[in-house]
Amino acid sequence: MSKTHSFTLIGQLPSANQLINAERHNRYRGARLKSDIQYEIIPQIRQQLRNVKIRAPVTIHYLWVEPNKRRDLDNVCFGQKFVQDALVLTGVLKDDGWAQVTGFTHEFVVDKKNPRVVVTLVEGNG
Repeated sequence: MSKTHSFTLIGQLPSANQLINAERHNRYRGARLKSDIQYEIIPQIRQQLRNVKIRAPVTIHYLWVEPNKRRDLDNVCFGQKFVQDALVLTGVLKDDGWAQVTGFTHEFVVDKKNPRVVVTLVEGNG
């Protein structure tokens, strides 16, 4: 039986286009954007996944809840990069390479009043 861990990030994460535009504007702006996002999501992960340290390989399931359909799906799910890096920085995952993350899925829905990202980590063959 697979063990699961879930958490919810409030709001939207930056798209690939936002990061590219930041990097084009100034070479430090892209790094600053990533740092700012990590600063916002790391506390949410720590609060919801208290003392969780996963050493088994995981499959990560993302539910992207957007306020509208303006952003392309590939731009929306680009935010997984921020999430997976934050999972490593918090120590929830040892790393986010092939040995630790066996795959991921994405689902997209619209909720105008409550945009968010729901992330579910499934240990083993999830």
